[in-house]
Amino acid sequence: MSKQSRTFIHILFTENTLDFTRAMLYNLHMKIFRYKFTKLMYAFITVAMAFGIAVFAITLWQVIDFGLEHSAIQAATIVRYVLQFFVSVSLFVIALLFFTSSYYAIDGKKLKTSLGFLKSGYEIDKIDTVLLDRTTDKLSVIFEDDSCINVVIDSDRYDKFVQSILDVKPSIEYSIKSKTSTEDDDKKA
Repeated sequence: MSKQSRTFIHILFTENTLDFTRAMLYNLHMKIFRYKFTKLMYAFITVAMAFGIAVFAITLWQVIDFGLEHSAIQAATIVRYVLQFFVSVSLFVIALLFFTSSYYAIDGKKLKTSLGFLKSGYEIDKIDTVLLDRTTDKLSVIFEDDSCINVVIDSDRYDKFVQSILDVKPSIEYSIKSKTSTEDDDKKA
């Protein structure tokens, strides 16, 4: 084997690329369920993104057209432009994150939630009950300490979500509450 091919193989299999490969394989096994936004939330996200683009465009137009020569205090104008660019880009990025990075993930031992840049994780071992309330069409995960999170995904994905949790911890109670059900009629897994 030539020195060039050994160098190429060494570069190909460095510690960083192996870590990246492990992370990619890890993410392939993670089960992801997209957050279900209402139409109003989609409208808010779209308006926020459009507002961010508009403020950025107006600020860019002001910088190009007016510059600094018409300003009495150039430092204040520079600070204003920088803040306008920062706010517009931040607004766009935050709205884009909410649109693209909102999900629930089950990765073996944890139930992870992500709503834009807001992320949290819950131990699946601490889940006591998963309750599907047919009267409100809500799926709730109830923990041993009686805390609860509502899972906001498409209702046709409820069964896959519950099965993904039950695959990790089969002893979790799964109950379905319907309009006419009693406690004896609840389905338990």
